[in-house]
This record gives sequence, C-alpha cells and structure tokens, in this order.
Amino acid sequence: MPTITIIDDDDEVRVATENLIQSYGLEAKTFTSAEAFLESPMVCRTACLITDVQMPGMSGIDLQCALRARGCTVPMIFITAFPEERLRKRAEAAGAFGFLSKPFEAASLMSCVDKALAQNSP
Repeated sequence: MPTITIIDDDDEVRVATENLIQSYGLEAKTFTSAEAFLESPMVCRTACLITDVQMPGMSGIDLQCALRARGCTVPMIFITAFPEERLRKRAEAAGAFGFLSKPFEAASLMSCVDKALAQNSP
C-alpha cells in the first residue's frame, strides 16, 4: 500500500489531513518539520508528499528543492494558509501536483493525491 507523508507544523491540520488520507484506505505518516522528514527513512518510501509551505525552519518550497537536488522526484502537494502566486508558480514549475489554500476541500486534496499516485503506477 502506498504511503502518503504529511508534513505540517500545525497539529490540527496535520492530524485532520492524516485522518482524511486514512479514511480513503491509504497509509499515512506524519512529521512536524521538513528536517525531521529528511532525516527519516520515509524519504525513499513515500509515494506522495503533502507539505505545508510555511513552517519554522525549512519551508515546503525549500524541501522540494532539497529533494530534487537529491534526485528524489516524489510527487508533492502543497497546502498553505498564505497563498502567493510566485510560490505556486515555483512549486508547479518543479512538478507540484497541487497548491491548495487552507482551508481546502477534502475532494480537492484527494484529487491531487489520486493524480500523484497514478503517476507512480506502472
């Protein structure tokens, strides 16, 4: 079963997103920071990554750059309370599967997840 990784420093958003992913029968793993994720074995085991854009320390955009620099092309979906057009364009140019504003609709997020997982299917 594919694992969806969720990175968000906001406990409520992280738990709610985890519950949503699990309610669709998918496995979810959560982290409170990009740094914690990068230090984990989940980097190589993640089928799709959902991350907040603005977090203390490394941002979601910086995480995307760090992963791409490592050659990791895991599909990424960004969520943010502060949507900025330039950040959306930057994330999408690097292959983001979604850039959603909080609060987002469950169906919108799951549509992005479905597209990301479909890309990884043989």
